[in-house]
Amino acid sequence: MVNRLAQSTSPYLLQHTDNPVDWWPWGDEAFAEAQRRDVPLLISVGYSSCHWCHVMAHESFEDDGIAAKVNAGFVAIKVDREERPDVDAVYLTATQAMTGQGGWPMTVFATPDGEPFFCGTYFPKDAFARLLDSVTTAWRDQRDDVIKQGSAVVEAIGGAQLVGGPTIPISTDLLDAAAVQLAKEHDETNGGFGGAPKFPPHLDLLFLLRHYQRTGAAGDLEIVRHTAERMARGGIYDQVAGGFARYAVDATWTVPHFEKMLYDNALLLRVHTQLWRLTGDPLARRIADETAEFLLRDLGTAAGGLSSALDADTDGVEGLTYVWTPAQLIEALGAEDGAWAADLFGVTAQGTFEHGSSVLVLARDLDDPDAVLPEIVTRWRDVRSRLLAARGDRPQPARDDKVVTSWNGLAITALVEHAMLLDAQPSRAAAVALAEVLADRHLVAGRLRRVSRDGVVGEPAGVLEDYGTVAEAFCAVHQLTGDGRWLTLAGQLLDTALHHFGTGEGGFYDTADDAERLVTRPADPTDNATPSGLAAICAGLVAYTALTGELRYREAADAALATVGPLIGSHPRFAGYSATVAEAVCAGPYEIAVVTEDRDDPLLETAHRLAPPGTVIVAGRPDQPGVPLLAGRHLIDGRAAAYVCRGFICDRPVTTPADLAARLKS
Repeated sequence: MVNRLAQSTSPYLLQHTDNPVDWWPWGDEAFAEAQRRDVPLLISVGYSSCHWCHVMAHESFEDDGIAAKVNAGFVAIKVDREERPDVDAVYLTATQAMTGQGGWPMTVFATPDGEPFFCGTYFPKDAFARLLDSVTTAWRDQRDDVIKQGSAVVEAIGGAQLVGGPTIPISTDLLDAAAVQLAKEHDETNGGFGGAPKFPPHLDLLFLLRHYQRTGAAGDLEIVRHTAERMARGGIYDQVAGGFARYAVDATWTVPHFEKMLYDNALLLRVHTQLWRLTGDPLARRIADETAEFLLRDLGTAAGGLSSALDADTDGVEGLTYVWTPAQLIEALGAEDGAWAADLFGVTAQGTFEHGSSVLVLARDLDDPDAVLPEIVTRWRDVRSRLLAARGDRPQPARDDKVVTSWNGLAITALVEHAMLLDAQPSRAAAVALAEVLADRHLVAGRLRRVSRDGVVGEPAGVLEDYGTVAEAFCAVHQLTGDGRWLTLAGQLLDTALHHFGTGEGGFYDTADDAERLVTRPADPTDNATPSGLAAICAGLVAYTALTGELRYREAADAALATVGPLIGSHPRFAGYSATVAEAVCAGPYEIAVVTEDRDDPLLETAHRLAPPGTVIVAGRPDQPGVPLLAGRHLIDGRAAAYVCRGFICDRPVTTPADLAARLKS
């Protein structure tokens, strides 16, 4: 039986088209059907690279007996959380309120109006069958209690939104306290924060890098360097092909959950690029280069845009593509190189993963040119290349090839930074090409759509994080290219966000005022795997103000950041990107205009290398159209010149890299 999901643009929904469950996509038709049949909704939320989503699908949704129970007693709705983050946010909040935790697959039972009355995550088949029977009985015999429960949950999750709460204006003292709190939570042995499972803390690392720039606190830089190195040498990083997995199941970064997400790799590309800028660490540079290569090689799509993820499973087995035994290394490399590789990559007879296999880690330091013989580095690179070729003959994980607007926005900003700081031409070309995809395909009648696939844009509307990350990305591409089109588009996106997403009290909702009405309107300011919508929109507002001088955008950012000030002060691990943006605010941010005909001008290189937190930098001819920072800026005695301003207060222009460096270090 092919169900109603067959026309979806979501690979996750398409995975369920042949289920015996009579799935409906999210929409008014499903709600109307539940009303007509007078049955509750079963809302199942997941995503394509989720391991336990696949397990529950195989155990329950592919089972004829379970399907019969679902079809008889419910209208079943399947939701891709990446395509509909607004729907996911509402029901995740409900699940957390009812169970104390949340995750995916998420299993929600709701009234025909969408009010959740029972929530959970993964249920084994037998437990799920009993649960279906219990809910069916409760709906038939205890309807009033069920409806009251749903109303109570909706009231509770509506009150959980941080709208109209206390505010704390951003200050250096607040950010200093946040950095101290993060230092207390740092795992001094393994890097990162907290124990297992351990997620890449990219947003917190970006904040600490900027805090170090402002304060010179060496401990902040060491936390970032230590964490970045431990991840880069661990199994969470693909030692053969590059790219980071979603998280490690242990505290030592050894065994990953093998899915690779676009957003993690985009944000970690920024971390390693900026770490290299501040330290010159060759490991940071290698990881930045390899991560950028992974994004473009493994996630690029034929229609343009970057795919969302690579699956954790291959042929239903987690990690099948990636793990090795000593015998497999010998088979791929020969006896001598196989034994050498086993020692280098920590592959043992006992194994670090399942069935005696091991996840590759880097057990030796091969990035310090002063400590490693060139012939060792050559051998290591040759072994990596041969292992990659051998791995290519194995079954490969599935790829979720939908193009998510906000995640591509994150990638654009990362690729721009990589291009500008490391002179990476592939990253430069890719950043512009990705921006063109978002502008030409995802921007429809002035409003962003959330996803596209195979060159066709989907119907779901963009949410706040889409507007924020893309506005910041377009500001970055404007700086990269000197093309005024990108700045104009960024301003239009920010105007739309201010008009349609603002709370009226300084903060922002995650959905627009004219978007589909849900049981509550989500407004979550906390950072998670990606920046919150509020943090993302503030980043765009601050950058746009610095590039244009239009202060109302800065005023909006200041007001919004104040609403998340209490979160930065009390729980900085969940406000890393808000704190990152706040560092730019406290720094000014600086605005640097380099008047030159040469895109390789040493002044521009100096500006990029020494820029304080959140600095915007443009370069080009005097009075270049569409570039406000170049207006009225001229060559000095026929020589290129750098104009440095901070908070719209400008110093006299300088013409030498040494003078510019002194100005930026003062």
